Amino acid sequence: MNEIHPTALVAAKASLGDKVTIGPYCIVGPDVSIADGVWLYSHAVVTGRTSIGPNTHIYPFASVGHQPQDLKYKGEPSTLEIGANNIIRENVTINPGTEGGGMVTRIGNNCLFMVGSHVAHDCVIGNHAILANNATLGGHVTIGDYAILGGLSAVHQFCRIGRHAMVGGMSGVEQDVIPYGSVIGNRARLAGLNVVGLKRRGFSRAEVASLRKAYRLLFAEEGSMGERLNDVSEMYKENRAVMEIVDFIRGESSRSICQPRAEHAAAP
Repeated sequence: MNEIHPTALVAAKASLGDKVTIGPYCIVGPDVSIADGVWLYSHAVVTGRTSIGPNTHIYPFASVGHQPQDLKYKGEPSTLEIGANNIIRENVTINPGTEGGGMVTRIGNNCLFMVGSHVAHDCVIGNHAILANNATLGGHVTIGDYAILGGLSAVHQFCRIGRHAMVGGMSGVEQDVIPYGSVIGNRARLAGLNVVGLKRRGFSRAEVASLRKAYRLLFAEEGSMGERLNDVSEMYKENRAVMEIVDFIRGESSRSICQPRAEHAAAP
């Protein structure tokens, strides 16, 4: 049985699962699909062609599914897909996709969006990602699993943030961030590996040590990036984590790779 407060406005055509709780003054649009166990606490708005996965919690004054903040958007029937067990805190804004970006914004499972964070149109976010207070994603940004964005950080449109990466608070990211990397600054520069995050997620000392060695080789001053990539891929071709970084750097992107400053190049 669902629990819907009498002051909430839920469109008749909205699809609700079982044990959904919709609090005071919430608004749910006609094209919204809400799965089992979802909570809308109060004053939350979910609209557009939006689907919310099971056990997701949405807090007051969040705006989920309103049209993108993109002047090129002309009302095309784009969508927003949000997975299971996500926490969307107060004043968070999440927009659907656009025709220029695949028509969908997609969020995985078990993510945390802290107060005031923003996910723009056509972003793709993996699982277990965290956006701290007021972290902002431009359009078409890709965020890998377990990535963390610090408070007041901002990511330029079309950037990629690799899995297990860490973006320091108040950083402005204009370039792709490698998996397992840590960046900080205005504008953000690579400052080493996200070693604290790796340890928290159970990476062994040997795995971290291999990543450190590969990092030093990849961002050494000698040779070109292409030459260093070839050397590292040959040396670590059986190491999944290192090859993930190699494949990420070689992947197609409209942005360059975030590099360390000279003083940080050999010190992950």
